[in-house]
Amino acid sequence: MASPWKAARVRTATATIFAEMSALALATDSVNLGQGFPDTDGPAFMLEEARAAIAAGVNQYPPGKGIAPLRSAIAAHTERHYGLRYDPDTEVLVTTGATEALAAAILAFVDPGDEVIALEPFYDSYAASIELAGGVRVGVGLFGPDFRLDLDEFAAAFSPRTKAILINSPHNPTGVVLSRDELTEIARLAVSHDVLVICDEVYEHLIFDDAEHLPLAGLPGMRERTVRISSAGKMFSATGWKIGWALSTPELISEITAVKQFLTYVSGAPFQPAVARALDEGDEWVETYRLDLEKKRDRLANGLRDLGLAPLMPGGTYFLTTDVTALGYVDGVEFCRDLPTRCGVVAIPHQVFYDRVEAGRPYVRWAFCKQDRVLDEAIRRLHRLIQRARTG
Repeated sequence: MASPWKAARVRTATATIFAEMSALALATDSVNLGQGFPDTDGPAFMLEEARAAIAAGVNQYPPGKGIAPLRSAIAAHTERHYGLRYDPDTEVLVTTGATEALAAAILAFVDPGDEVIALEPFYDSYAASIELAGGVRVGVGLFGPDFRLDLDEFAAAFSPRTKAILINSPHNPTGVVLSRDELTEIARLAVSHDVLVICDEVYEHLIFDDAEHLPLAGLPGMRERTVRISSAGKMFSATGWKIGWALSTPELISEITAVKQFLTYVSGAPFQPAVARALDEGDEWVETYRLDLEKKRDRLANGLRDLGLAPLMPGGTYFLTTDVTALGYVDGVEFCRDLPTRCGVVAIPHQVFYDRVEAGRPYVRWAFCKQDRVLDEAIRRLHRLIQRARTG
């Protein structure tokens, strides 16, 4: 129950579904395939660099924009992979994870009443940040069963009040990676309507099969209107370090920094040199990690398929999606709340990411960024659920 003092602009800001499901996982000793964090660590040299930094006394406030070696490494990484050049002194900002970069960008640019077009289902922090800014989110559906973007709906979403577009690709929770044609049309619309684009690209290297990640900032007319956001958490399996970054023009970075300084001020001093080294030296590690994740995706997908749950094979991220109506459920929330007590597994219902709840009601998101033995145990437990259903 809300207090009488709760601000109207945060009316939907409650304990997240992740907190609820994680608590259920602990209470029932369940296998947690809900929250998207890996259960293995990043590269050993990166971890050792952080230990060395702590031992060397790198434990006080770093510079507000992040240490120079990290900003240089971020810029070099972006140029090496995409040919995009950013000045590390004026066009790179280190943040407390991508979540802070997104919040700071939205708060910096969205006024009350401004509309922000975003891909629905939305990662939950998007909705909260837009509300905090007093903005209005306008969802454009990536809806099942194929979860593809409807470009006609996207074009129709613009209005005189549209201030920004928020693009997440590879997309959480669906795992969709937007195609070159889709991104080209998004860029054309952004330019023609003269709007800002905020891009969440935290899964940029965690892509599978023939998927290709293309930063919107590299398309014609987009460099000067795009804020490109990413993070070491997903890239280097260190989600608890909360080291992210934003790249854009000097003017836009300055305006984001003006907000960021009043959120966390600075971020993880001993982790910054470690992430800098990982960005400079870790491409081979990331590629090995990507291939391993692809195998885990296939491992979980095959297990779910054997249970009668046809998975949507994601082009990227940590997640795959299934429609749970095959197991006799019409509501993903009901399914996910039943699952821990019935068989000891936790997943996340899609509908919590939607304004149009019915579009997400039958779908459930499963995280495959876990050790093989954990994935196998989850499938074994889910078989128990099926057996119980069949025996009545």
